[in-house]
Amino acid sequence: MIARYLLAAILAGVLSGIFMSGTQAVKVWPLIIEAEKYEGGGGNGHSHDEGSEILSPEENSEDVQSSNAESAEGHSHEEEDWGPEDGLERIFYSLVANIITATAYSLVLTAGILVAGQTVNWQSGLVWGACGYVAFLLAPSLGLPPEVPGTVAASVEERQIWWIATVIASGAGLALFFFKRQWHWIALGVALMVAPHVYGAPQPVHHASDAPAWITAEFVVATLATALVFWLFLGGVLGLLLSRVKQEEA
Repeated sequence: MIARYLLAAILAGVLSGIFMSGTQAVKVWPLIIEAEKYEGGGGNGHSHDEGSEILSPEENSEDVQSSNAESAEGHSHEEEDWGPEDGLERIFYSLVANIITATAYSLVLTAGILVAGQTVNWQSGLVWGACGYVAFLLAPSLGLPPEVPGTVAASVEERQIWWIATVIASGAGLALFFFKRQWHWIALGVALMVAPHVYGAPQPVHHASDAPAWITAEFVVATLATALVFWLFLGGVLGLLLSRVKQEEA
């Protein structure tokens, strides 16, 4: 029985990963490619676009020396760095990554549905998908919005810890909203969802981005919109497949 549910979750993840790649190709991927033109000082108008920070002469001198050192080190290791070539190779690796990610999310949703013991169909699957969107993307994005290449960010470890804590707190809060009716449980759910943002997401010392502000703004909107469509698709397909498994067992 569990094997059937696992197969349904994996199939939903594969289909959703392919779907996500198609939706990202419309706007998200082109914006990433455009932002990469400015990364490391490339592109037009790199001389401090909107939002750039004005440094004192002393700070500017230190930054220039640090930049030159990093540039020299980057050139010395340029041949050792690897990345997928633009075109089919890049599309392939992006597709594989999306399928793996979508399958992981599908398994998490399936586990939640089975633990809740609810009868699921494509309509209720949409609700589960919307909750996944809130917990895994929308809530964390309030503190750590999607970033284009060339954006200065806090350390990866700090961001990962905060992201995981926010996802867990948001998921627990949503569960209390849906499965509890007493006011104190609902209040606890609100507190859980708000707590990570009261604590605050890790931020870099200086906010800066190589890409123009319009690319960053469009990327945030495109990423959030694409992710919403993906999560609804995943929830609907997963609900449909799980309901068929349930019918076959009856």
